[in-house]
Amino acid sequence: MQTSSEPGTAKIDRWQKDRQKLFKTIPPEGKTVRYLGKSFLVYPDTFWPFTDSQPLVQNLHIPPGASVLDVGTGSGVIAVFACYGGAGRVLALDINPAAVKSARHNAQQHGFENVMEVRQSNLFEQAGEEQFDVITANLPFRNKEAHDVVARSQWDTDFQTNTQFFRQVGNYLKPGGRIYFAHSNFGAVDEVKKLAQEAGFSVRLMATASADKAETKQFYAFLIERAHAGAP
Repeated sequence: MQTSSEPGTAKIDRWQKDRQKLFKTIPPEGKTVRYLGKSFLVYPDTFWPFTDSQPLVQNLHIPPGASVLDVGTGSGVIAVFACYGGAGRVLALDINPAAVKSARHNAQQHGFENVMEVRQSNLFEQAGEEQFDVITANLPFRNKEAHDVVARSQWDTDFQTNTQFFRQVGNYLKPGGRIYFAHSNFGAVDEVKKLAQEAGFSVRLMATASADKAETKQFYAFLIERAHAGAP
């Protein structure tokens, strides 16, 4: 799998820190963000809809009536688009209470409060024993120490969140189910592929998108499926 060369770490650090400040300084009543032609409300301390999830959303295939689990939902954009895609049930999880509040508002705003359920959860902690046809995830990309819940939306201390995700995700995926996974060229791509393969999954790059004209920040959508027995 070929990916773009990694942008300078110092520049990415500054860019992400600036975004974290923006997430924290919006008004208490929230801010409306336009994303792929639709409006989403984000409350303070919530990760904003951005290019990072765009390749995933634009290539997300939901079989009619399918059940979907969205891990690390943020403002709920992936979960909401899964509803628009025909899902019969969507469970959206996030550890951040501000994100949960934002996602619940957006589910109602888009008319999916009877389809989309939002729970505060550290990964699969509150997912119960249910299995899903589709699992989507936009986890923090970088192995970097996160000092608060806002930083955790971008940084993964010791890569613990990603490691736990791949250790547990198979328990929540139905036979024949699919995982759609967001990542980037400034993230830990090789580590993600290794974790997925060690858990018995194959990984395929589906689509990319650029966050800037210079294409220094590239975002990816990976399709992850159980590896077939006897496959090379």
